[in-house]
Amino acid sequence: MNRSFHKSQTLRFYDCSAVEVKSKFGAEFRRFSLDRQKPGKFEDFYKLVVHTHHISNTEVTIGYADVHGDLLPINNDDNFCKAVSSANPLLRVFIQKRGIQLFVS
Repeated sequence: MNRSFHKSQTLRFYDCSAVEVKSKFGAEFRRFSLDRQKPGKFEDFYKLVVHTHHISNTEVTIGYADVHGDLLPINNDDNFCKAVSSANPLLRVFIQKRGIQLFVS
């Protein structure tokens, strides 16, 4: 655990193109990083989040907290890229099982 903390700190301070991601599913948090310039596609991000949280057999909804603290969905390539580009310095991701309301209209 200590090693990943130092690695995360190194990415944040020395690699400006890295975005640190903190994802939460229930009471569990996971951290990883993405390349800000080449974040990839939403489908790949979805698979990474599901794999990282060991919830491969669960349908989930993914959202993030924007700079104002509003919860916004991540469900396609456009809003995934918007989430990554607006992360400063941390992208806070929230995962909920499908069928449970995460976003209030």
